[in-house]
Amino acid sequence: MDKLKRIMKYIFLIVFTLIMLYPIIWLFFSSLKQNNEIFTTIKILPGDGWQWQNYIKGWTALPRHTFGAFFINSFTVTILVVIGTLFSTSMAGYVFARLYFPFKNILFALLMGTLMLPQQVLMIPRYVLFTQFGWVNSYLPLTVPAFAAQFAGGFFIYLMVQFIRGIPREIDEAAVIDGCGYLRIFWNVILPNCKPALFSVGLFAFMWSWSDFLNHLLYINDVGKFTVPLGLRMFLDNAAAVNWGSLFAMSVLALLPSLIIFFLAQKHFVEGIATTGVKG
Repeated sequence: MDKLKRIMKYIFLIVFTLIMLYPIIWLFFSSLKQNNEIFTTIKILPGDGWQWQNYIKGWTALPRHTFGAFFINSFTVTILVVIGTLFSTSMAGYVFARLYFPFKNILFALLMGTLMLPQQVLMIPRYVLFTQFGWVNSYLPLTVPAFAAQFAGGFFIYLMVQFIRGIPREIDEAAVIDGCGYLRIFWNVILPNCKPALFSVGLFAFMWSWSDFLNHLLYINDVGKFTVPLGLRMFLDNAAAVNWGSLFAMSVLALLPSLIIFFLAQKHFVEGIATTGVKG
């Protein structure tokens, strides 16, 4: 009976997983179809041959720019965002979790309140501010705020605070006896014990920055500085027929970095989410 239950459970999980993955499966096989076959048949597999050339055509479809340049631009922005987010949110989390200062609880409550503030409310003030700084058509509006915990800062700081609170304070007290100051405690004691939380924050920051479309559209005007989401948008040209096969091929490639990083860091990611959820 137990064996039957186990088999039924695995069958359910496999079927449920296939249902959840169906959009990605459909996207991959559609990237290997001819343009006139994608929306005219319900067959998931290509019927007129596997069109692997869609990947080559998509990579060089845009004039004067290949998707290689867009990938380099995306990696540049995303890596800077991840570095800035890890730096700022870990320090802010340490301050709120370990140090005592005036109005600490009020400031933390205001920080948590920002989680309920729609980002659309801040778009116009930010755009006006960055325009006055002369940062438009550069990566500065996309990367500099991350170093000030402005990239989903409230959520990431909350994760770090919850994790650091679970680290025994006796470790800090032992470091103080050894003559360590606040910065040395943070760097040599707290950070090494925060690896699961840092993996979680870094992974979230990477995926959200990599797939960010609206902010990139607002601040980047030069095609040579376009990121992958903006490069995919260029396929949708109203003046000509859309090459859906090439578009889907580049969409598949755009998904690969996030998928690869997620599977490589899956162990640390799950551990970080689990521990930040139970420690308080």
